[in-house]
Amino acid sequence: MNYPIKEEGKFKYYEGGNANAETIVLLHGLMGDLSNFGGVIDHFIPTHHVVMPILPIYDLPIHHVGLNGILDHIVDFITLKGYNKVHLVGNSLGGHIALMYVLAHQNKVASLTITGSSGLYESAMGNTFPKRGDFEFIKKKVQDTFYNPDIATDELIHTVFDTVNDRNKALRIVMTSKSAVRHNLESELGKITVPTLLIWGKQDNVTPPFVGEKFHNIIENSDLVWIDKCGHAPMLEHPELFNTALEKFLEKNA
Repeated sequence: MNYPIKEEGKFKYYEGGNANAETIVLLHGLMGDLSNFGGVIDHFIPTHHVVMPILPIYDLPIHHVGLNGILDHIVDFITLKGYNKVHLVGNSLGGHIALMYVLAHQNKVASLTITGSSGLYESAMGNTFPKRGDFEFIKKKVQDTFYNPDIATDELIHTVFDTVNDRNKALRIVMTSKSAVRHNLESELGKITVPTLLIWGKQDNVTPPFVGEKFHNIIENSDLVWIDKCGHAPMLEHPELFNTALEKFLEKNA
C-alpha cells in the first residue's frame, strides 16, 4: 500500500483512516520510517484515525538535536492538529519519545503502547556505531535486530548503510543515541497512570526481555504481551500478533 506523506509547515506526516474516529499516533524508531508500521496502518485505518509524523532526526537545527528537540516537535505537531486523547504507539526511540510525551502531557493521552522501547536500557550499535564503510558490519547489525534475519531485506540494509555513511546523518544519529542514554526515565515512570500496553519480543537483543519486565513492574497500570520468535520490532516481524494485541487493548480503553 502507498502511504502518501503530507507536508504542513515544518511537519511531514502520514494521515489516513476515519477522521471522526479515535486517533492513533505512531512514532517510529531512530532508523525507522513509515514502512515499519505498514501492517499497523493497514489494519487500523478502517476503524481509526491513524497518524504517523516523521521524526525530524535529520532535520532539526544541530543545537536542538536530541530527544528534547524531537519531543518539542511532536508536542507542536499534536497541538497544531488539535488532537485530543490520542492513543500513542511507539517503537524503540519512538517509544522513548512517547513515554516523555505522556509524562509531560498525560491529560492528552488515552493510552500508551510501547514496543522495544528505550528509556531504561538498550544495546543497539554500541560504541562501534556507526562503522562507516563496512557493509558486512552494518548488515549483521540490521539482521540482529530481528529474530528472523530474512526480515532485514536488502533494501533495508542498503538504506541503513547509506544513512550511516552520510556524514551529517551519522553525526545526528550519534547525538540522538547519546541523548537517549542520558534521558533514563526509571525515576519518572511510576508517574504514568494512563493505560499502558507493552508488546515485547522474547528474543529482542536491543532492549532485552528484562527491559519489558522492568517497564511492567514500574508502570502500575500496564499489561505485558510477549511475542515469541521475535526481535526488536514486533509490529514488523509479527504484524498479525502485534495488531491483535493492540486491537484488544484499544477496544478495552476506547
